[in-house]
Amino acid sequence: MSTTLEDLKNAFAGESQANRKYLAFAKQADKDGLKNVAKLFRATAEAETIHAHGHLAAMDGIKSTAENLKAAIEGECYEYEIMYPAMLEQAEKEGHKAKKMFKWALETEKVHADLYKQALAAVEAGKDFEQEVYLCSICGHIEIGEPGSCPVCGVPASKYVKIS
Repeated sequence: MSTTLEDLKNAFAGESQANRKYLAFAKQADKDGLKNVAKLFRATAEAETIHAHGHLAAMDGIKSTAENLKAAIEGECYEYEIMYPAMLEQAEKEGHKAKKMFKWALETEKVHADLYKQALAAVEAGKDFEQEVYLCSICGHIEIGEPGSCPVCGVPASKYVKIS
């Protein structure tokens, strides 16, 4: 029999995955010209986010910003040091198309960890992270300050989105 904590972890994972899946489905519905179906997918994705946040809170998974940054650094380091190298190697062996996104994710997760480390240093100094943040909408690379072409996937600066 499972424990409530195990159930919360499973529920959090399921709700989080549903959110991302439904947002991808909404993009496809938009492409198909089905704007109201897209709205339904986006609304349901937000509902799943509400559920996921509730589950994470019930697990005491939200702490101080400094503690949250430390957890984020740990997660990003795990992804680029352990998780994605093994996944990329397997996808390359199989010649699977996933190898492109695995490679991009591996490269960008290190950047994410480094940026979290900078933010943690600022927070520990009693400051905010005083930077303009841009996201490559293709590969997930994060650029601080006005971006040029993406160093990971090579798209032009116009593909970056300023995060507010």
